[in-house]
Amino acid sequence: MHDRLVSLDAYRGFVMLAMVSGGLALPAVAEHFPDSRAWSVIAYQLEHVAWTGCSAWDLIQPSFMFIVGVAMPFSYASRVARGDSAAAIALHVAWRALVLVALGIFLRSNGRPQTYFTFEDVATQIGLGYVLVFLVLGRSFRTQLMAAAAILVGYWLLFTLWPLAGPEFDSAAAGIPADWRQFDGFAAHWNKYLNPAGYFDAWFLNLFPRLERFIVNGGGYQTLNFIPSMATMIFGVMAGEMLRGERSLVVKVGLLALAGFGCLAIGLAVDGHIWPSVQWTWSVAPIVKRIWTPSWAVFSTGWTLLTLAAFVLVIDLWKLRAWALPLVAVGMNSIAMYVMSWIFKPWVKQTLETHLGEEALSGTFGPVVESILALVALWLVCFWMYRRRIFLRI
Repeated sequence: MHDRLVSLDAYRGFVMLAMVSGGLALPAVAEHFPDSRAWSVIAYQLEHVAWTGCSAWDLIQPSFMFIVGVAMPFSYASRVARGDSAAAIALHVAWRALVLVALGIFLRSNGRPQTYFTFEDVATQIGLGYVLVFLVLGRSFRTQLMAAAAILVGYWLLFTLWPLAGPEFDSAAAGIPADWRQFDGFAAHWNKYLNPAGYFDAWFLNLFPRLERFIVNGGGYQTLNFIPSMATMIFGVMAGEMLRGERSLVVKVGLLALAGFGCLAIGLAVDGHIWPSVQWTWSVAPIVKRIWTPSWAVFSTGWTLLTLAAFVLVIDLWKLRAWALPLVAVGMNSIAMYVMSWIFKPWVKQTLETHLGEEALSGTFGPVVESILALVALWLVCFWMYRRRIFLRI
């Protein structure tokens, strides 16, 4: 394993553990302490924001997608080194994309009466954009940056040119939930449900067999999110190719940090809230994770770059690696952990209730104990696989 991948595996493992943890049920605990400022902050950071803004929990998906991009140059170089042809690599990329989409649908269908066709989860979103992101691999920095910019500007134009619902629009008659109006003025182009991606899903998702007609996704998530999220993966590709370059680690960490702060500044500027006096009507594009607005793509990339810089600094530059082993064990089997979180985690929790008793896992902090034990159980499986060099790959 290439030394520079240790930090990447640790970062990937950190993200996967956060994803599988479910916030350790801490937001539910916070409900018992409504007057506590500390618990209020914890609950906010461990849940998705209602629409605009950003919490730590919102950064899990962009982090995972960014890491996919970072890993691509390393994976490609490894295949070239072992003699794989360009055609064989391209076929594998297409196969991986197809499997990721199918895997996402399969896992989301678990426990349902029929196949649940949905394309907004992280696995399907990566799969939908994977092949197109692969096409920029190995291109110049300028070409990759222009590709990411073209995706984000093009997606911004799609939303801004899409006609807004008029004052006569009857949301109740159309079956649209009452929370659709999140913004007024120009930012209204990014209102919940009533945007081009929402209308696309109202057509596209009904092409598949469903128990009932699809109208909206209650959380506002959309299939076309994969388009701007490709920019997130391209930014990851750019970071990965820089990490594979000949610069010193000190310079690489500095570049990652500089780019991270730059993305945060750009994202906030496009959102419009970098200046307190600016209102939503002045926003070029509000930061909304649920529909992956261009400002969100850039802003969230800022945080992923800074986090990657921290992992590279500590693990690769300072050589402090022992602490990261629990993360690496998961990071090298991220697909296995992802699948287990969907299929085995409910069974683990049920088993814990059977043997420990529901009373032991109830009360204010019982769900936290249950979540921790379930997470440890899944981690032990990953650690066992790691010790025996068993790695599930697509």
